[in-house]
Formats: sequence, structure tokens, C-alpha cells
Amino acid sequence: MSISVSPLELDGFDRLPLHSRRCVFWEVDASASEDGLDVLLAGPAEGYESEFDKEAWVSGLLLEWGTCCQLAVESSTGRTVGSAFYAPPTRVPRARRFPTAPVSSDAVLLTTVTTDPGFESAAPLLFDAVVADAARRGVRAVEAFGFTASDEALAGDLVALLLGAGVAGNVCRGCLIDTQVLLDAGFEVVAEDPYLPRLRLELDEGLGWKMQVEHALRKLVEPQSVELAPSRVC
Repeated sequence: MSISVSPLELDGFDRLPLHSRRCVFWEVDASASEDGLDVLLAGPAEGYESEFDKEAWVSGLLLEWGTCCQLAVESSTGRTVGSAFYAPPTRVPRARRFPTAPVSSDAVLLTTVTTDPGFESAAPLLFDAVVADAARRGVRAVEAFGFTASDEALAGDLVALLLGAGVAGNVCRGCLIDTQVLLDAGFEVVAEDPYLPRLRLELDEGLGWKMQVEHALRKLVEPQSVELAPSRVC
């Protein structure tokens, strides 16, 4: 199994996995929505659904700011098996709801890293791609909100924190990053909270170049399938 990671292009929205294409948990503040576009989903991927709003958010950010998503693709099938979204914190309305907000002004906010079942190994590649892109653009740091609660009984508290008082709905667990995953990726807690800490990964000069070199070295040692062209007879 070979996985490649590349930035989401303006015409590549349909390449996103279904949930990533529809869920606007981060991109739309439900308490401020007046047009009824938010539709509560049922099941484990609880969140708010509006493919129209998600595509508008992605397109606007790509045009105004640049790359905001990295895609993990299974090379043999071309299927997208993971994605990572990141953006300036001012473009992520939901971030204001977190108890450890605001995100630092010198950082980009990593909102979501998801992989399909069986493709969890793509997550470190997605982290690498986000960090390399941020470092190349001169960003000082990447920050993210972790999720440390595993008890479903905490859902009511999280709803109050994230969605605001009097708003009915559920937290999209699929769009939150486990705190331990962020710690394993090198992030450090900069704002403590029992359930929703804010973590930060400092980026130094040359880090983007270093990660590109490491990525190239990984590709060299990975098994490659090479098709030899027939030799010519002169």
C-alpha cells in the first residue's frame, strides 16, 4: 500500500471524503446561522451538514489565502483516504467557542485530521504536509484544539461550550483531534483544559526544507513498483 499526499486544488472539491465534503462544524457557527442550512446529522459522525457552505468556504479560502487542505491518496486506486484542514483562525468561526480560545495571532489553526479505517498510517504524512506548507509560507506556529474526553456523558457539557447556551445539537466527534495524537505529533499544550486544551507546534526556519528532505528519503526506502520500458535494438 502506497499513500501520497498533495494539496487540495480549486477544482478538486469532489475528491474529499463524503463527511469532509459536507460537515461544516468548524466553518459555520450554528448559533449565528439564520438561514437553516445547518442540518443535524445522526450517528457517530454527528455535526452540521451543508455541502454548499463547505464548498464556498474552501473555494473562498483557496482563492484568498491559498492551500487549506492536504489530501492523502491511495496510489493504486486514486482514492482519497484522509484529509487535513487548516486555516487562519479568523476564518474558523467555531474556534471562538472553545474555552481555550483564542488561537495565537502568529499561528494557523489545524482543525481536522481524518483517515479512513485501515489507513491510519496516513495521519503522520498529513501532519508532515501541513507543517511543511505552513513553514514554507513563513508561519510561526501551528495550533490545534485537542479533545481529551472519552466519556459520552460529557457531550452535554461540550455542546454548551461549543454551540452556546440554548442551541440544540451535538458535537462532531469526527472533526475533533484526539489530544494524544497531537502530543505524539510534537505539539505542546499551551492552554490547559480538562476536555479541550489548545496545543501548539513551533515552526523554525528551515523546517519546511527539512521535512521535504525527510519525505523524499522515506520515498526512497519505500517499496516501489517500477515498470521497465522495453530496450531498443539499434
